[in-house]
Order: sequence, then C-alpha cells, then structure tokens
Amino acid sequence: MLDLGVVQYGAPDLSEPARPFSLPDERQAADTVVGQLLAAMERIRHVHDFSGKGLGVAAPQIEIRRSAAVVQPPGADPIVLLNPRITVASEEMDEKFEGCLSFFDVRGLVPRPLRITVETTTLEGQVVTTVYERGIARLVHHEIDHLDGLLYTARMRTGVAPIPVEEYRQTGRAWTYEQ
Repeated sequence: MLDLGVVQYGAPDLSEPARPFSLPDERQAADTVVGQLLAAMERIRHVHDFSGKGLGVAAPQIEIRRSAAVVQPPGADPIVLLNPRITVASEEMDEKFEGCLSFFDVRGLVPRPLRITVETTTLEGQVVTTVYERGIARLVHHEIDHLDGLLYTARMRTGVAPIPVEEYRQTGRAWTYEQ
C-alpha cells in the first residue's frame, strides 16, 4: 500500500485529528482533496479487489491532514464525507473483521453500531444529515475514525489482537447481516 501512496501504521498523520474545512470559503481546497482521494482509490482498486465489502480512504492516509474521506460501497457510487461527524450511533452493535489500507497485512474484529447518523458539509457550506446502516455504516465509521486520529485497533475489545491476513479466512467475502 505504501507504493500506492497510502501512509502506513506509525506515521503521525494517522494519530492526529484532521483539520476541518471552512466551507464554502475553502471549496477549491476541499474539491482538490476529494479529487486526490478519488485518484488514490482508483490506484488501489487497480491492485486489489474490494467489490465484496467496499473501500474507503481518508485524507490523512494520503498525507493530507484535512477532514475529508471517500467511501465506495459495493455496487454503489462513492460517498464523499467533508467534515463528517457522527451525531447518533445505535446501541445495537455487531462485530465484524475489518482491514485497513494503513496496515494491510492484518485484520481485526471490530464492534461497531449497526446504524449511525452523520452530519457532513457540502462544498457550498450546507450541513447535510445522512443515516447509514450495516456495512455502509461500518465503512463510514471506519473513515471518520481516521479523521479523528483513530485506527480500528482502538475500537477492538480489550485482549483481542489483530490477526495476520493469512489466518483470516473470509478475505474478500461480503459482510452479512440479519434482516
């Protein structure tokens, strides 16, 4: 992943909160960062298949300390997150294995809410509220954590450690949820 321009575990960019954009004043800067995130996502997609679970990239992962991320759910258009903030998280949680582009050789069992409400800012400066559920909620929450300076390992239960990708037996399979 380092060869694809993704900052790796231990880099300061991953442990510091990202700086929000002042929108619409910084519209051009935000638009540029989103373009860089989409380009990074395209480079990564050419090397690895993420069609089963989706893919996300946060600006700090490409050495940009700004509050922007892009999430590509399976079979859907990319979701752009500018200045995202989780305002509501369901008490109902589940635990699924997650990976991270910033330490790609391990997977971790991470509890996350099944439903989150997220406020983001448009390039025009309007605040938009969106509800995400299940797998998309997991992807969005993971990227927002990056913008807050957290890696998924901070969300894992005490005493549970990431496992090498070789031991992870569900690589490439979609997350499943009860209806």
